[in-house]
Amino acid sequence: MKLKNLALGLLLCVSYLTFAQETNAPKFGKGLFNLVGQDSTWSMKIATRMQFLTIASWDESNDGGLVDPEQSFLVRRARLKFDGFAYSPKLKYKLELGLSNRDISGASEFTSNAPRYILDAVVMWNFYGNFEFWMGQTKLPGNIERVISSGNLQQVDRSLLNSRFNIDRDLGVQIRHHFNLTEKFLVREKLATSMGEGRNITTGNLGGLQHTARLELLPFGAFKSKGDYSGSDLKREETPKLMLAATFDTNRDAVKNRSNQGSYMVNDSGFYQTDINTIFLDAMFKYQGFSFMAEYATRSADDPIAKNSDGSLTGDEVQVGNGLNLQTGYLLKSNWEVSGRYTNIVLDENITGKNPESQYTLGLSKYIAGHKLKVQTDVSYLNLDGGSNKLMCRLQVDVHF
Repeated sequence: MKLKNLALGLLLCVSYLTFAQETNAPKFGKGLFNLVGQDSTWSMKIATRMQFLTIASWDESNDGGLVDPEQSFLVRRARLKFDGFAYSPKLKYKLELGLSNRDISGASEFTSNAPRYILDAVVMWNFYGNFEFWMGQTKLPGNIERVISSGNLQQVDRSLLNSRFNIDRDLGVQIRHHFNLTEKFLVREKLATSMGEGRNITTGNLGGLQHTARLELLPFGAFKSKGDYSGSDLKREETPKLMLAATFDTNRDAVKNRSNQGSYMVNDSGFYQTDINTIFLDAMFKYQGFSFMAEYATRSADDPIAKNSDGSLTGDEVQVGNGLNLQTGYLLKSNWEVSGRYTNIVLDENITGKNPESQYTLGLSKYIAGHKLKVQTDVSYLNLDGGSNKLMCRLQVDVHF
């Protein structure tokens, strides 16, 4: 019923917008509608995207054979996107809704037992010079792989580093600024303060606040079409382009075991709280169809082992440790791309009880209309916690209107 109401609301919205003035007929991948109010005091682009994914995997037996095959077919992502400006081009907004089961999962008492439809709901105000003030729910300025849209990835999905360490979306405010050291050398600073418990939380702040700071250095200037936050060198940079970045994130009195992600650490008095710090170092390089991305992440906590008020252990612990992700690819003139990725995760075994994990991935992509229409496949060999080895093959189709 809620989904029907959402669809009905969308149709009513589109019907209302027929009174607006359509400025230009959008091309494929540029949105379903590009609308501007009759008095030019607002605009709205409406777009949609879908990802269809199939996965086949096998466990590796002791003698090296493949056993226990599993297959699945998923609508991995299905989303509606709205963005534009309100009153002035200096005041922009973005609203993104997720409709697939994976997008809306996670209903709990902390989200009023409701599906988590909202991915992004944020306003961005260019209030002075190169300064922007953001308010709402959106991605924190964390590791580059997470901030890259899932529709602009070089491979089928993100790495193990991202799944273990990313700080994802949260509700709060951000300040962003950029300036040039020289004619080409670009510097960007991003600061955020948020609730520290992830997206769509409705119960108020259970722990303390989360603070994030990111610094980005682009010594050879900006990438074409924001290519530093897009997988593959689809623009075939004519000169080398490089971004080096560092993020420091501290979540004060955090109540989840992966900073603002993971599960709540419940104890006899409510929630176990501890300060959790996460550091990301990453780089992006592109030149004439070649691309390389590197990420390092490390997480620590003041007291990572959750306890009750009497000092007894609850069985929960913060997922402290570090990870490394290296990824590269080359785009042929035919818009076929071969890519490779290596990921290594080492959590503190004495605290988490988890063994090191690694993943080796070889990918092949065909970009029919850039990232807006593409077919991607990859094969991965994984060594996971517990010493189990797995072979995984994936095939995905992306369509963006």
